[in-house]
Amino acid sequence: MNCIFCKIAKGEINARVVYENDKAMAFYDINPQAPIHILIIPKKHYENLFEEIDKEDAMAILDCVKSVVKSLNIQHYRLVSNAGKGAGQEVFHLHLHLLTGREFPAKTV
Repeated sequence: MNCIFCKIAKGEINARVVYENDKAMAFYDINPQAPIHILIIPKKHYENLFEEIDKEDAMAILDCVKSVVKSLNIQHYRLVSNAGKGAGQEVFHLHLHLLTGREFPAKTV
């Protein structure tokens, strides 16, 4: 499989890792859309939220979000997951975007 996020999860490609547990990891996006833009991924490959996700992997992803928010002392953030090409998904490995560091307009959701 030629998935960049799988390669990052395996340590084959370097990333600025913020947090990692046995099933998920968080790292800075190389093309940030906010002052702080962190990607949270499961280490196991899932294309997106359309797939049935193992409960342990889902909990590990949420643990990752909570740990990043706590460790970086983040007070307000936006959490986004694009599912499918029509929604803007570019890397077809499930990932959440944690965006913070500026105000986001409420009308975009």
